[in-house]
Amino acid sequence: MKAIIRTGDGGPEVLQLAEVPSPTPTATQLLVDVHATALNRADTIQRRGGYPPPPGESDIIGLEIAGTVSAMGDAVESGISEGDRVFGLVGGGGYAEQAVIDYRMAMPIPDGWSFEQAAAVPEVFFTANENIFTLGKLSAGETILIHAGGSGVGSAGVQISRHAGATVFVTAGTQEKINGCKELGATDGINYKTTDFVTEIQRLTDGQGVDVVLDFIGAPYFERNLSILKTKGRLLQVGLIGGSATEINLNTLMRNRLQIIGSVMRPQSIDEKIAITQRFVERWLPALKSGVLQPVIDTVFPLVQAAQAHEYMEANHNFGKILLKVK
Repeated sequence: MKAIIRTGDGGPEVLQLAEVPSPTPTATQLLVDVHATALNRADTIQRRGGYPPPPGESDIIGLEIAGTVSAMGDAVESGISEGDRVFGLVGGGGYAEQAVIDYRMAMPIPDGWSFEQAAAVPEVFFTANENIFTLGKLSAGETILIHAGGSGVGSAGVQISRHAGATVFVTAGTQEKINGCKELGATDGINYKTTDFVTEIQRLTDGQGVDVVLDFIGAPYFERNLSILKTKGRLLQVGLIGGSATEINLNTLMRNRLQIIGSVMRPQSIDEKIAITQRFVERWLPALKSGVLQPVIDTVFPLVQAAQAHEYMEANHNFGKILLKVK
């Protein structure tokens, strides 16, 4: 099969199309002919030599797939058949013509959806739901600040937070992205390049701050994020784009009874990922099927242009998901 491999650790230029052996499914796995996959920031970190796949997973980049079942292991249950259209989260191997996925994490693609629509969903909606609701326990009437509102996770987080009855603020780097977030349900947005988000959040909330912050930046935003949290507020740390080393004023943490919650999806066990999948299916898949929520797709590149797709992501041009069309 054809797949995108890394010729070394480095920039997008290390990504090359090559012929590699097809994966062999285990007893509980499906072999899927991949039609579409999607980019995530984790992919760029893996390309540079970080964020390795869990033991036993493919070292080919790619964390989500959409395609058709071509073979299955002996222990596969639940009525799945060859030819079924499925999508889901994988531990690796997405940038390829074939990939394997545990059958308990494979979701039927809704009628009327394209493979590209399906591939745009798993990583971002799973991440947003697990952090904002399972860990952050956002509830109706609360307020949340979502940094990088125009990202894949950001665009999913805006929609599900607003759908749950929360007031949503975002940061983004352009007015166009802020406008896009407002169309998805954000109350207001802050251009982080021209405006201090701490000052602006205090103005927008009449000095009250927010209940939850979802952050991808890390060290440069850490103290500032804590400063805008209400009493019993929750900081959800899901990325470290700006760096990981920082200091903390523990007085702020203790005085306001704040919670700092970190989360990484990829290293979690298969049982945890199955549970994450089920929580998404039960809470959000019906709203996606009905069109109340939408996977936000920015651009679709052919698989052979994976390097260009990485360049595009790292230039922060996208609003929503960047996809790779495999077939």
